[in-house]
Amino acid sequence: MQTPADLNNKQVKLTKGDIRNMYIRSWFLLGSFNFERAQNMGYCFTMIPAIKRLYKPGKERNEALVRHMEWFNTHPWLTAPIFGVTAAMEEEKANGGNIDGTAIAAMKIGLMGPLAGVGDPLFWGTARPVLAALGAGIAMTGSILGPLLFFVLINAIRLTMKWYFLRYGYVKGSEIIQDMAGNRIKKLTEGASIVGLFVMGALVSKWTTINIPIVATKINGKTQTVQDILDSVMPGMLALLLTLFVSWLLKKGVNPMLIIVAIFALGILGKWLGFLG
Repeated sequence: MQTPADLNNKQVKLTKGDIRNMYIRSWFLLGSFNFERAQNMGYCFTMIPAIKRLYKPGKERNEALVRHMEWFNTHPWLTAPIFGVTAAMEEEKANGGNIDGTAIAAMKIGLMGPLAGVGDPLFWGTARPVLAALGAGIAMTGSILGPLLFFVLINAIRLTMKWYFLRYGYVKGSEIIQDMAGNRIKKLTEGASIVGLFVMGALVSKWTTINIPIVATKINGKTQTVQDILDSVMPGMLALLLTLFVSWLLKKGVNPMLIIVAIFALGILGKWLGFLG
């Protein structure tokens, strides 16, 4: 028979329903993005099911809510493991573990930087351009399957990552730091960056077309344009040079919108004057 002391010492645990509710709420992380504290409101909104389970109404619950309203910003898909780790640490704290709010906040800050560095090249620089190119290629044939394929695949990746890493972070807890040790994050980031650059290079060759129709020679009724000569030397050379030039301008701090407007103006002017086709 349980005594009152046993009931008072009973540990509180998050349920599968709590984890599922956190997962669903994490879909709306950016719904309240703000320029003062970035993703903080979405983060707190996601943590509410865990906080309500672990803390009774009162001082501790209020402190937990305030704790997760601090500034926070990382790759939106890779907030999932941080949610999981935070939930595990809040659970330990609620059960009298040797952990305080400062440690929880420090864990969030320590994880958001490295995970942002992984998510940007992996998802924004690799997965999204590849799937977008695949969908665009199908769409150019006149099929609606192109955009549908992109929508389905990119969201399948997003939702799967969020669910898997949320559970992974909760199970591992603070031990996740050990998994990130040994330059694993650095190697993963470098690998994703290389793949992303490779994909972008392939997309430049496929989707960027520059044509100079100026006639260079005309022999026996056969005309040869400047573009024909350039293609005989190196197909896609102008597209490559334009890409490298734009990259150089970006490194120099030139406004991207100014570059886009300049390229549009050059294209229109070139077509009007006849030196671009």
